[in-house]
Amino acid sequence: MEMFLDILVAVFLILGCLMSLIAGIGLLTFPDMLTRMHAATKPQVLGFLLIFTGLAIHLRSWAVVPVLALAWGMQLLTAPVSAHMIGRSGYRTKHAAKDSLYADELKLVVDKVSSMPATGVIEVPEEEKK
Repeated sequence: MEMFLDILVAVFLILGCLMSLIAGIGLLTFPDMLTRMHAATKPQVLGFLLIFTGLAIHLRSWAVVPVLALAWGMQLLTAPVSAHMIGRSGYRTKHAAKDSLYADELKLVVDKVSSMPATGVIEVPEEEKK
């Protein structure tokens, strides 16, 4: 049983490290900001899960499981939020390759907000309030 758990830990750690490596390679090789942002978040979160799972099995202590779960949960919460904010700021500063987008749903919102006077009050039409 000890040998099986050591092999399982090795597999989890190697797969987690490979996912993190894939994320790094994607950041260096993908052509535009949106694809790089995708490469930075998707495999990284799965890589952390695999590494933390391998670490929990290796340490064989229930005391570290809540700490590892909290660390992975924070990664799971912050990676998509940061990617979303980077994507929006890149879109507004013209760093996104808009010609490669399949659907540009943000264009209407950005155009509407950009054309509004700088009063600080945003009026919502009656049909959108429902």
